[in-house]
Order: sequence, then C-alpha cells, then structure tokens
Amino acid sequence: MSIQWYPGHMNAARKKAAEAMEKVDMIIEVLDARVPQASCNPMIEELRTFRQRPCLKILNKSDLADPAATQQWLDFYNKQKNVHAVALSCKKPSDVAKIPALSMKIAPHRGTALKPLRIMIMGIPNVGKSTLMNALLKKRVAKVGDEPAVTKMQQRLYLGNNIVLTDTPGMMWPKIAYPSDGLMLAASHAIGSNALIEEEVATFLADIILARYPALIAARYGMKTEGIDGVSVIEGVAVRRGLRIKGGDLDLEKAAHIFLQDYRTGLLGRVSLETPESRVELLATFQPPPSLSDVEGEPEEAEEESPDETFDRRR
Repeated sequence: MSIQWYPGHMNAARKKAAEAMEKVDMIIEVLDARVPQASCNPMIEELRTFRQRPCLKILNKSDLADPAATQQWLDFYNKQKNVHAVALSCKKPSDVAKIPALSMKIAPHRGTALKPLRIMIMGIPNVGKSTLMNALLKKRVAKVGDEPAVTKMQQRLYLGNNIVLTDTPGMMWPKIAYPSDGLMLAASHAIGSNALIEEEVATFLADIILARYPALIAARYGMKTEGIDGVSVIEGVAVRRGLRIKGGDLDLEKAAHIFLQDYRTGLLGRVSLETPESRVELLATFQPPPSLSDVEGEPEEAEEESPDETFDRRR
C-alpha cells in the first residue's frame, strides 16, 4: 500500500517558506519522535541546506516514544553539520522553556534589540508546531487540532528576548518515496484520514509492534502474541472489545480505529516505529529516489554534504 497526500495549499506554503527563509537566521524543525526520519520533510532539508541555515530539530512527543530509540536518533542528528537535536514534549512548559536559550546558542550572532534572532518553525502536519508556538508565546496564537493541516497560513510573531518567530503551515512533499514512510506517517496521524484505509494502516502498525514490542500488545489487549500477525491483532482487539457488525461478523474497521488511537495517545505504551538502524536497512532495500528538484522541475544549486547529510536526504 502506497499513501500519497499533498493538499493544494501546501504547494503555495512551500513557495512562501522558500521566500521567507531568505530573511531568517535559523530553522526549528518539529519532528515526531516516534518516526523522526519518516517525519523529516526533504523539502525543508533542501531549502535550509541551500540557504545554509542552522537547524534545531525538536523530536516532539518524546513521552510517547521509546527512550532508547530516541537517544539513538539524537546521537544521529547531533553528528550532522549545522544541526542540533533535542527530545521533548511541546505540551510541557518546562521543556519548551529551554528552546529560546538553545536557539541563541545555535545562532549567537543575533539576538539583540537591533538584530533580533529570526526563527522559522517548520514541519509536516500534526507534529505539534502550533502547540509549540502557543507554549513559547504563553498564549493561543495558532489553531491546535488533532487533525493534519490545521494551520494553513504563515504568521510572524514576537517572542520577546529579541526573538521573532515565523510559523508555517504543515508541509508534506509531493511524493513519499518509500511506502513504509507513508504508512508510518498515517499511523502517527500526520496524513489526512481521507488518504488512507485505517484497517490497512492498523495492520501495518500491528506488524511493527509485534516485531519490536510484543509485550505491549499482550499487556494492553490480553492476547498471546506468539505466532500471530497484524491481522490477528486487529481481530483480537475486535473480539476482546466485543466489536461486531450486524450479522455477527467482527467490526474490524472499529477495531483498527481503536488500535490506532491507542498507539497515537500512548495508551499502548512508548513505541518508536523506526531507528537509525532500521532506516539504513530501508535505504539498502530501495534505489535512491530522484531529488525533489527533479520531481518539481526546479533545478537547485548542489552543495557538498557530509555522509550524515547524504544519508539524511536519501528518502
């Protein structure tokens, strides 16, 4: 199953972001800590690399992710040129309070009354950008919702402490190169529900969790996990929740929705769907996809990259 989702407003958002990036000093990219690389938009990588802007990668929702996997991702990102990574929850004020000081360290040449530090906040839909903006400013300035693509307009706001924030709409990229990325993003609620079939996404998710965290499924649903697959997990959820449709058949659609919600809200436990090691295995399986400039027909100047950066952009 290959999932593609690129609403029309995102193309305009991409162009506006490219223009605004000329006038900012650094990028804050918000990622989903459960799927950091799958939620890393290659368009953002290409734009900021071309403009040579430093980046603070925030692995948000870290309270829902496997701590060991999160640490592996932090080690991976912090080895990259012009990148600093932290793991936190944008819903925790104490976590968010660390961000201004971190940003000042990343771009120490700015941050005065005459030269305020100009930060652009970017990321794919539903990773927590609006929650971060509201927490930084300590007031509601951006719409927050548990649906992708809530924010559709760019806005510029003054944080104080000589920092100016530019918030951007969640941006996907025109083509998700790897089917598993689309499924992980769908499972993590970064893709609109109109672009997916929940039963298929839930089965994919169940297969990953069976392979990596079988004890969580056993604990949550009281089922034995030896020798079963993702389909059996969804069927088991339906049986244990008494979910039936007219005629007595199992209501697999409702069971799939429950399983996805248990993962998304953390009721299932702390789960990471990918690690740097699994990412290497994925990239070894597929040929490198064409660059975004080839896909969009917009040539961009190439720059020399470190091996880590090359790995980061081979999506």
